[in-house]
Amino acid sequence: MKKVAILVSPNLSLFELACATDLFGSKRPEIDDWYQTDVVSFYKSPLKINGQSNVNIEVKHVENLDSYNMVIIPSWSFSKLKLKPNMSNAILDVYSRNGRVISLCTGAFVLAELGLLDSRPATTHWLYADVFEKSFPHIQYKQDVLYQYDGKVGCSAGSSSAIDLCLEVIRDDFGYEIANQSARRMVLAAQRNGGQSQYVETPIIEKPNQFAATLDWALSQLSNKIDINIMASKANTSRRTFDRKFRTSLNMSPKEWLNQQRLNLAKRLLEQTNDSIDMVAYNSGFEKPETLRHNFRKHLKLSPTQYRQQFSCYSRTST
Repeated sequence: MKKVAILVSPNLSLFELACATDLFGSKRPEIDDWYQTDVVSFYKSPLKINGQSNVNIEVKHVENLDSYNMVIIPSWSFSKLKLKPNMSNAILDVYSRNGRVISLCTGAFVLAELGLLDSRPATTHWLYADVFEKSFPHIQYKQDVLYQYDGKVGCSAGSSSAIDLCLEVIRDDFGYEIANQSARRMVLAAQRNGGQSQYVETPIIEKPNQFAATLDWALSQLSNKIDINIMASKANTSRRTFDRKFRTSLNMSPKEWLNQQRLNLAKRLLEQTNDSIDMVAYNSGFEKPETLRHNFRKHLKLSPTQYRQQFSCYSRTST
């Protein structure tokens, strides 16, 4: 049973709380073993929401987290609050029981204070990057990513990237299709990869352009060989300008983006079809099953067969 505690504190951020409660607290009776979620606090109710016109909320007061195996910390008023000893011990206890600890936005300060980020890359909202790095100089801080997640501990940058991390946790538990369903319920695109930039200097365009159209074209051609020079030509730019546009917008190269999209397609095919591994490799553009296996092990720490056994309704055991 997936028992989730959304752990809140005074002056919490309403947006990150809403992300966590919507994605993990909404009822999904059509999905077996869906999350059972409580909003809890070690602080007495009611709690004041920071900057929200003196809005107060009532939550469940707890003294421990013994009945939970995942803790989500939506935010933390790091400049005003010190960690309560019983709260610290409870979070560490969840972690020691092989549970997961997830932070959103400034919740990363809690994970850092508890030592859970000491051997892991970490991020938080870019506005607080300097404070975080000065407070925890020994932690490998990632300035320009959406989130970091290794299956046990996760932290996100601010605002919408909290949704991306939550969707990644859902994908980890239930697979690509359920994660996409969760995104669609919020009228969102599927979650972005954690390595994408959290702060893009390029202004948002008001209407579709050739760059966006080129990405759409590439997505329709994933099973075929795609030349990056042809993509640049379709975007009506030089190869150098096209590469720079990719780095600025998505914080990755065109080749890395194509590989990521093919990996997403392969995951979808493994979940939704009973095709052989060879056929999945071919239809997702990896061409050879060896290449598919290499990418799954590198990025997911699983073989394609293990992924299918975990997330597909099919019981096929092809290798």
